[in-house]
Amino acid sequence: MANKRDELVEKYILHIKDKFGETPDTEFLYKVTVALGPSIYNRDSATVSSSDESELERVKKNFLIKKLGMSDGPELMEGIHKVMSIYGASVRTKYRAVVYYMLARHFKKESVYA
Repeated sequence: MANKRDELVEKYILHIKDKFGETPDTEFLYKVTVALGPSIYNRDSATVSSSDESELERVKKNFLIKKLGMSDGPELMEGIHKVMSIYGASVRTKYRAVVYYMLARHFKKESVYA
């Protein structure tokens, strides 16, 4: 029987296939999901609001800079906006795990989760 996290990962896989047109690396997606901890179960923290600049700043600061160890620069926000735009303005529920997965791939930082 699938647990709640497995059910969420299945949802994330569908979003990556539907919105980004690619088949995700499920092992890597699982690592990103596990690293997010209990936040994936909270409706508010499980998603990212692409229209909220302060939220995008937090993604940049807490994920790209702190977690992935990147240096601040305009390319970080450009990457975030690119992922958000591919995810689609019409998609109201942008899952944090999917956003982080796509950002880690965009910046070729999968090794952080190795």
